[in-house]
Amino acid sequence: MEGTGLPQQVLCKECGAVLYEGVDLKTPDEVIQANNGKCPNCGRKLSIIPHRIEVHPVRNPRRTLR
Repeated sequence: MEGTGLPQQVLCKECGAVLYEGVDLKTPDEVIQANNGKCPNCGRKLSIIPHRIEVHPVRNPRRTLR
């Protein structure tokens, strides 16, 4: 995720497949519904409770506050 410039990336806990990546923030429920409740790569049932959350700073901000 670091350096991608995207605000959100959701990965499968089991296999690491990208379940969602984009500029629009999605709730866990939206990501689960979009993937029919399971990881399209490994078939693991998706949980609404996040396993791990990481927050990374933006290295090159596009805008500055004045």
